[in-house]
Amino acid sequence: MKPAFKTIEEIEERDDSVLDILKRRLVAAVALVLFFFALILFRLWSLQITHGDEYERRAYGNRVRIMQVAPPRGHILDRQGREIVTNRPSFNVVLVQEDSYDLGGVLKRLAPVLGMEEALLWEKVREAAGAPKYLPIRLKEDIDWRTLAYLENHNQEFSGIRTEVQPVRVYHYEDLAANVIGYLGSISRDELERVDEEVYRGGDIIGKMGLEKLREADLRGEKGRRYSEVDVKGFEQKLLKSVEPLPGRELRLTLDVDLQQIAESHMAAAEKAGAVVAMEVNTGRLLVAASAPAIHIQDFIGGISTDNWKAMLDNPRHPLINKVAQASYPPGSVYKMVTALTGLDKGAIDEETVFYCPGYYRFGNRTYRCWKRGGHGPVNLNKAISESCDVYFYQVGQRVGVDALAEYAGKLGLGKHTGVEIEYEKSGLAPTKKWKQQNRNSKWQDGETLSVAIGQGFNLTSPLQVCVMTATLANGGKVFRPQIVEQVVDPEGKLVENFQPEVVSEITGLDRYFKAIRQGMEDVVQGRRGTARRVAIEGLRIAGKTGTAQVVKLAQYRHLKEDDIPYQFRDHAWFTCFAPADNPEIAVTVLVEHGLHGGSGAGPVARAVLNQYFSGRLDPADQKEEKGL
Repeated sequence: MKPAFKTIEEIEERDDSVLDILKRRLVAAVALVLFFFALILFRLWSLQITHGDEYERRAYGNRVRIMQVAPPRGHILDRQGREIVTNRPSFNVVLVQEDSYDLGGVLKRLAPVLGMEEALLWEKVREAAGAPKYLPIRLKEDIDWRTLAYLENHNQEFSGIRTEVQPVRVYHYEDLAANVIGYLGSISRDELERVDEEVYRGGDIIGKMGLEKLREADLRGEKGRRYSEVDVKGFEQKLLKSVEPLPGRELRLTLDVDLQQIAESHMAAAEKAGAVVAMEVNTGRLLVAASAPAIHIQDFIGGISTDNWKAMLDNPRHPLINKVAQASYPPGSVYKMVTALTGLDKGAIDEETVFYCPGYYRFGNRTYRCWKRGGHGPVNLNKAISESCDVYFYQVGQRVGVDALAEYAGKLGLGKHTGVEIEYEKSGLAPTKKWKQQNRNSKWQDGETLSVAIGQGFNLTSPLQVCVMTATLANGGKVFRPQIVEQVVDPEGKLVENFQPEVVSEITGLDRYFKAIRQGMEDVVQGRRGTARRVAIEGLRIAGKTGTAQVVKLAQYRHLKEDDIPYQFRDHAWFTCFAPADNPEIAVTVLVEHGLHGGSGAGPVARAVLNQYFSGRLDPADQKEEKGL
């Protein structure tokens, strides 16, 4: 049995052992503390240094909402500075999903307030699937004041729902020049893929047609920003700061409101479909660019309804097509000036060459008829133009050939783009032998040249091209690019762009022939037997040309009165002119679809435009008579 007491050596040995244990435990504890401290330091480093900017943005985003503010689009004015299109504030309802903690309930309560089906609201949300949750989804545009007041007073019931202010267009002259100006709409997914993502986002408004589309970069302006502090539920507590948007640039057009109104009102009064173009002959500035029927531009504010869109698509008179430049037609007898110039310059005829017109012309095994069944008798160039003798131009066309006709048609601006600032411009067609071989895989027939010589056959032109041709004849051979935008001015009033007349090409050395053709055109209106005598205005010398373009062969309808012929089978009516005949200033071209005769169907519209243009320089009695048309 060991003694009860321990020796000093044993005690010292035991103490050393305890100390070792304590030391090891202390080292482990310190190491553990250092390890956790290192973890904390590493985490702090990660939060503050490595990912500091990211978490700062997140924290800022949880507290601060940044809303984009749409800028007012640039105004559109006429040549005299009269406002055609400006802006007014519109209030839209948007959803920010990031701030909505009860989306289903919110949409259910919101639907009756907006007068919409709940399913439609969900559809708009689904369309935005994949987009960042902080981007607003536009649920309804241009709400009324009562709806706005209700949402603002009950905002606590609609988490994630905001009202945003967005400028919308105001059309001071209703649908004036609607097909030229165009309309706006929400940007589509396809458009978002093609545009600058720094400038546009989903739900933005963008030009869809006309100048609103072509001049989007000028008109759109720059967005502003609104920074506001929100609570945990996303409700705004206070405004921190705001950056005002920069308005778009102002467009001043070459169009004249008074002339455009006259043209559109005369086309609408008789429910005519077609186009009216008026151009300064010495500059190329377009004074009128009217397409009928026009789109109802007010229908597009806040988004066009499905029914209205379908109605426009199904309308047989095609209001969505700008017939000034986006449609082409057989030119009919207005083409005869091309044939005349070709014959004169090629030496096939001169001013005194006479052909006899018995009312028909036999070529090969076919008989080509003149519009005047009894014929015109002996016909020279002046009479051929003023009375529009088909037989005369059949024979000129036969002498020069189709390729020569196409050559001079091109010189006068037909069969190719004019370069006007209208999207989807049609080039028209000035047919040649090579064209037919390549496109129809068949040889040109000589008899087809006769049809081309009077503006039929494969010929196709737009009303704008015919107006360019008329202006070229009037000014002695200068082909101007038609202009529709005169100036672009920034919000500070600084001139950004100022457009000058642009001569695309020039026909020289043919002054004598131009003079002979212009004299024939003057007799169309002023002559005793001219085909457009009813267009004459007292005190104003007008030079013009009527045209009747056959749509289909009407042999089966010859026994019917014209009013009994089905609308879609009636001839198109053309009238083109310039004035004053001795010192031309303005060219006017009118095309009335299925209008039958140029003198009666299209001429009165041109007469009204001329009367307005020369207002103040004419006899007041004649102007009074014009207003009564």
